[in-house]
Amino acid sequence: MLLKKCLFYGLMLFYLYTLAFNIFMTDTLRIPAPVIFCMLLFFVQKPLLDFGYTKELIIFLIGVFLYQVVGMSNYITFFAILLTIIPCSLYFNYFVGANKSRYYASILMFFFLLMCSMIIMVLDHSMAGTIDPIRSMLLGEPVKQSPAGLAVTQFNFGYQVVAITTFAFIASCTTGQYLIVRVLVLAACVVCIYLGMNRSAFISFGAGVTLFLFIYYRYRAVFLVAATVIICFGLYTYVLKDNTDDKNNILSKNQAKEANDFNRADMAAENLKIFADYPFGLIFYGKTWNDVTYRNPLFTFGLSSHNAYLMFITLLGPFLGLGLLWAIYYKTVRLFWQTIKNVKHKESAIYVAIFFTFIAISLNALSHNGWLMSVDGPTIFIYFAVLHYNRLKDPVKQTEPVQEELAVA
Repeated sequence: MLLKKCLFYGLMLFYLYTLAFNIFMTDTLRIPAPVIFCMLLFFVQKPLLDFGYTKELIIFLIGVFLYQVVGMSNYITFFAILLTIIPCSLYFNYFVGANKSRYYASILMFFFLLMCSMIIMVLDHSMAGTIDPIRSMLLGEPVKQSPAGLAVTQFNFGYQVVAITTFAFIASCTTGQYLIVRVLVLAACVVCIYLGMNRSAFISFGAGVTLFLFIYYRYRAVFLVAATVIICFGLYTYVLKDNTDDKNNILSKNQAKEANDFNRADMAAENLKIFADYPFGLIFYGKTWNDVTYRNPLFTFGLSSHNAYLMFITLLGPFLGLGLLWAIYYKTVRLFWQTIKNVKHKESAIYVAIFFTFIAISLNALSHNGWLMSVDGPTIFIYFAVLHYNRLKDPVKQTEPVQEELAVA
């Protein structure tokens, strides 16, 4: 029994590890890492009878094919993305199924991994010579940017920062923690954002948390937002400013970016010009992104506008692009109103935190190429976690009559 438990939690941890840190295939691991999920099928207990994500997978297949294959001529990335999305949907439908314990265990384990990544990032600021080789070893490939956590670049790491900070702070509120605990969690979040050197993470965290506060606390949120700003300002002034690296932080990076000609606003404006030249989408003109940008000084070496949604619409056009975006996010938009109604229910505490985390990481895609359809960072796990919560409510009708095993949760 002990061996079975160790194998169970070991496989579960390993799969979530590959999902959280975008580990697909490395020099050591010569098979696609998400395929390891197949071993978890030996531990299926209460699978859902009907596969609940057929429509989502079809939409992902169409969207990723049109974007990666037709628009970018990138076949390898297309198959890699599918080999990540499909096992994730199977993980929730069959491995998690109607088992609430596995659902919450998966979420807590996933965010524990992200927390470990934050700790590595903090250490990387002062011990880069020691930490960077460890990062490379844990990721299975050389790291390109530092300081960061378990991510090859700081851009990918930004999604981890958004996810863990938004989830941690909102969960501390919804689970009714003491005020001092919430303040300490907020302080930890501010440190992660400040040292994480990702401006979009700060904006996404702020937007997601502010929206939550106004929905959860209503008019009192005005005072809470003001108090949060004061706490953040005080933490920066009296703790971070004089006790951390004055070069590798979000403020110094912002100053460096302002001096750089390649800023997000100019890139977005140039992207809109390309969209105006090809209003029905590049794929309908037989063009790829490289075809229309190879002479553009802003988009050298395949650089894009760093706005995932704008890029998606530019390649697929407003009708097909917006249609696919609506199809992907339709269920989450519909769940938003249901979440608002149940925002203060204790049994929904973790789900509410997950849902607003999904909003935050979706906003983060406005400043990056990576997003849900490219399965960057924790995006795909959080997406299916949001959708799956409502499938846990009626386990009798939706699951196989498999007897619970007491040995494995």
